[in-house]
Amino acid sequence: MADQHDSERLFHGGAERLRAPSRLALLEVKRVTDLCLEGIPAQSALDVGTGTGIFAEAFSLAGLAAAGVDLNPELLAVARQLVPSVSFFESSAETLPCDDGAYDLVFLGHILHEVDDPLLVLREARRVARKRVAILEWPYVEGTQGPPLAHRMRPEKVVELAGLAGFSKVETLGLSHMVLFRMTV
Repeated sequence: MADQHDSERLFHGGAERLRAPSRLALLEVKRVTDLCLEGIPAQSALDVGTGTGIFAEAFSLAGLAAAGVDLNPELLAVARQLVPSVSFFESSAETLPCDDGAYDLVFLGHILHEVDDPLLVLREARRVARKRVAILEWPYVEGTQGPPLAHRMRPEKVVELAGLAGFSKVETLGLSHMVLFRMTV
């Protein structure tokens, strides 16, 4: 269950905003999904900060056993309704309700810049991942979409934290509107 501190981090916009066609175009869901899975044999994926289940759904459609976690019970209810083929759980990114090495891929979409302790989140993602952790973030530039620059993470900071979390390799991939980090466990 979310505590009062966690409730401050909940997304307070409507679920329809998360699935707006203009937002989905910015996310490049199919391209991101393909890049996350590129070069690794994967059978399972965990979408951390799943919201309405956009990426959990994409991983499921790619043939993976997919699950999603989020702090927001209202968004999880929408995700369960829209994507019944995926298991969804209420949880913070800092305390994933999963065994060590439970998923081939752990995906964090637009949440690393939101958490209080990104290093703890990366360590937890690494604990749960068997092969790769992938992080989708906003680029470190002021833009009309997404959070203000002060809330975004510098790519070098993500790479530094990944090293501290124990990842053996970090790749930074610039996309049309986002940045994807692929980390090898």
